[in-house]
Amino acid sequence: MSATAVHSLWTTAVDPIAKIDAPKIEYGQLAPTLVIVGAAIVGILVEAFVPRRARYYVQMFVSAVALVAAFAAVVALAAGGYGTTKAGIAAMGAVAVDGPALFLQGTILLAALVGLFTFAERRLDPEAHGNRVDSFAAQAAAVPGSESEQKAVKAGFATTEVFPLLLFAVAGMLVFPAANDLLTLFVALEVFSLPLYLLCALARRKRLMSQEAAVKYFLLGAFASAFTLFGIALLYGYAGSMSYGTIAQVVDGTVQNVTPALADTMGNDALLLVGSALIVMGLLFKVGAVPFHMWTPDVYQGAPTPVTGFMAAATKVAAFGALLRILYVVLPGLRWDWRPVMWAVAIVTMLAGAIVAITQTDIKRLLAYSSIAHAGFILAGVIATTPDGISSVLFYLAAYSFVTIGAFAVVTLVRDAGGEATHLSKWAGLGRRSPLVAAVFAIFLLAFAGIPLTSGFSGKFAVFKAAAEGGAAPLVVIGVISSAIAAFFYIRVIVLMFFSEPRPEGPTVAVPSPLTMTAIGVGVAVTVVLGVAPQYFLDLAGQAGVFVR
Repeated sequence: MSATAVHSLWTTAVDPIAKIDAPKIEYGQLAPTLVIVGAAIVGILVEAFVPRRARYYVQMFVSAVALVAAFAAVVALAAGGYGTTKAGIAAMGAVAVDGPALFLQGTILLAALVGLFTFAERRLDPEAHGNRVDSFAAQAAAVPGSESEQKAVKAGFATTEVFPLLLFAVAGMLVFPAANDLLTLFVALEVFSLPLYLLCALARRKRLMSQEAAVKYFLLGAFASAFTLFGIALLYGYAGSMSYGTIAQVVDGTVQNVTPALADTMGNDALLLVGSALIVMGLLFKVGAVPFHMWTPDVYQGAPTPVTGFMAAATKVAAFGALLRILYVVLPGLRWDWRPVMWAVAIVTMLAGAIVAITQTDIKRLLAYSSIAHAGFILAGVIATTPDGISSVLFYLAAYSFVTIGAFAVVTLVRDAGGEATHLSKWAGLGRRSPLVAAVFAIFLLAFAGIPLTSGFSGKFAVFKAAAEGGAAPLVVIGVISSAIAAFFYIRVIVLMFFSEPRPEGPTVAVPSPLTMTAIGVGVAVTVVLGVAPQYFLDLAGQAGVFVR
């Protein structure tokens, strides 16, 4: 081919008059996410320009105001009908603004606000060189135990970067369940995962264990992200589009204007099945479902406890939201293919989480296996494939997230000379030494066990009822058996706290500031209210249970 011919290819391929249209962005509908991203960027500027002494207070203020403002924006959108009659697709098809998205975003923001209080707690550890300290390393870059670390502690440094990192994680979580195309889904996944990998490595005590947890989480999370991305590539190859709605039409066979290229790939079910499986696998990893759960106990145990509480609550909400949207919006045409697989995953997850938890001797690991079992219970609602299934999952996630943050906030209070006393033997007799803390923890454990008059019972009842009506009755039977097994180890901890003799060298219960008290108080209040009078919130979840397509 001559040079002139090549040149003419370059010059005539593009119409000189055609303009690139400016994107049309509905800023009002994206306000909750934009507020959080803006505040996170302000947080980075605070780190650069505000004197070290004042940073903690400024960051705390910016983060709290942003989370409250973003929640107010979610409520305003819901009140304006964007959850029901005005639900639609915003940002040129990238983000869905509908009932489930707003409900989950509200839950994530409230959980993050309660989590923020535990992040900011500074009264639990004894003062170091006259400075109050929090749960995070004095200087993250210092080698554990090194001279530079000791100097940082002596100088009273604090890692205030945890606040903007928290906000970036929240920003990704807000987009994740609302994403309406695969590329947005992947970007949101990375935006909330990377700050969590960093936050896991920042514990002040047990630094090496904390860094090990972060490395495990990062490596396994990177694999999961890679699987997700590979699945996205295959689905794009199958449907020729990243958009959820278009892919769903190609799967159903209702797509208009089929080009010869699309007709070729549409016939190739391998692309569809393998691509869907890889994406769902990435989401199940985030949820902590068996067999993608191996990171959960190690990361929950090693990460700073405030981070564990926030991550256990908010990540589950975001990941289940995204999983629901993928299965209900993109792949309803594949229901007969994915339901049997999800059955198997749910059954193994419920049983493995409940049975392995019995053998645990560390309270954080025990709560980690408990969270795996809860992922199985929530999957039972996902499998229902009915509108009740969606609303029951939304309700369960809201109930579960506050119990979890409250429970981990209590764990931060029980301390000995080495920091948090997480070994179960240390908790013996806690009910006699500190009856109020033990009673509050018992309420959370009863909620996890699903005892009536707690939010855990209302959530489990809603999920199992939806699953039974959706034709998954055997799954409900296994769920109830798993709940009974799980109740054993929750009640064992309660017995240990109230009916064992306290050890003379046992741990003390630190007196927290009003911040952690608020976090625990909110957890107890939500647990009791959703247990005693759940109907209003069940109705709210029911109204929010319709996906836009």
